[in-house]
Amino acid sequence: MNETLKNIAERYSCRDFADTPLTEGQIKDLVSAALAAPSALNIQPWHIVVVTDKALLKELDDEGIGILAAAEDKTTYERIMGRGGKLLYNAPCLIYILSDGSRYSVLDSGILCQNIVLAAQSLGLGTCIVGMAGVPLSGQRGDEFKKRLKFPGSHEFAIGVLVGTVKSGKEPHEPDVSRVTYV
Repeated sequence: MNETLKNIAERYSCRDFADTPLTEGQIKDLVSAALAAPSALNIQPWHIVVVTDKALLKELDDEGIGILAAAEDKTTYERIMGRGGKLLYNAPCLIYILSDGSRYSVLDSGILCQNIVLAAQSLGLGTCIVGMAGVPLSGQRGDEFKKRLKFPGSHEFAIGVLVGTVKSGKEPHEPDVSRVTYV
């Protein structure tokens, strides 16, 4: 199996990161891979915010957990608490992918996201794609966080990617070949 297919097959959603910061070189490689993503009409409707500030990551985590705890439906909160009580799983890096809301921006942001996770896998890093990274942005402190994170006013949260050294791992999911039809 070639290296690309091996990275795809071995990647899984890591939810237990070591407290090891990413190097500048690793961050540069991930950003370069992200920006190499294709987009419809080459519009490149994204903006990337790389967050490595531990104190800010903790604030985002705490705010998100608080929002989930206060929600009427406790299903998500209970699931997160059952996985260690950390929304961002102690990851040393959160990459926010923002979208300008244009016609294909959600799809294009997904392609960029996939480039990041596959590049991270090839660098020996773990990742978790997290829609939950948007939860802290939805509460009372949302505007404050967006300002501190330097979100451009023209872009909104699309998806987040946690990146870091794996503390404890697991096996990737088993592909479900019954979901494929050949014509």
